[in-house]
Amino acid sequence: MFRVFSESGGLMSYGPNRLEYDRHVAIYIDKILKGAKPGDLPIVQPTKFELVINLKTAKALGLTIPPSVLARADQVIQ
Repeated sequence: MFRVFSESGGLMSYGPNRLEYDRHVAIYIDKILKGAKPGDLPIVQPTKFELVINLKTAKALGLTIPPSVLARADQVIQ
């Protein structure tokens, strides 16, 4: 969901996984269309998060990202 910021030139982004988010939205819509009251549906918190690092931006800013952080990233933009 937030990866677009890093893909557009931001240094880093960390946020909920877009596919999981969209899946939960689809489940909610399905339940509402089948007659469930929106106020009766449980609040669901994201469980999968993504860390995206843009090394092009880091280089332009003169920053070095530690290898331990790069190893934890879900995506590293070269």
